[in-house]
Amino acid sequence: MRKYSSWFMVHGSWFMPILIITLAGCGYTTRSMITNKYRTVYVAPFKNMVDITNEAYARNQYKLYRPSLETDITRSVSNKFLFDGNLRPVSEDSADLMLKGQLIEFRKDPLRYDSGDNVTEYRISLVVNIALWDRKENKLLWEENGFTGSTTYFTTGSLAKSDDLAANDALDDLSRRIVERAVEDW
Repeated sequence: MRKYSSWFMVHGSWFMPILIITLAGCGYTTRSMITNKYRTVYVAPFKNMVDITNEAYARNQYKLYRPSLETDITRSVSNKFLFDGNLRPVSEDSADLMLKGQLIEFRKDPLRYDSGDNVTEYRISLVVNIALWDRKENKLLWEENGFTGSTTYFTTGSLAKSDDLAANDALDDLSRRIVERAVEDW
């Protein structure tokens, strides 16, 4: 024990200040970076703007339509806000913030094929336009177009998923990313 105390006496003069600076410099927090002015959010019902009337051509051949997907997005984003806890979802008239969104694309792109040209892996992407408004001042805080949530999945093997499960995973990814964007420092 005496050996360590003498080492510290000799070398401790530089060790302790470095330790204090290192510990004081750690700024990790689980709190939101948004101002305390905002406590609540209203998630306006997302609008489905997916155009299903276009003719098929090479670029849009993987676009899909899923009924009531916009409702699923609205519900999932509200649930993510509840889970996150930084902004509490409330009714429109009592909210500090309002999140508005439009579903503009739902895609299922092939990623991998087997030797028989059968698709073995897909990527599902949900693309939305979103905007966050300060309701009290009626001011746009930020807007993001082409905001995407996605997932990849296999169609065969032990990791295979159904289209519905994969779409739910993409929905979960999109909701998580929207909430993260809403609570980060603008």
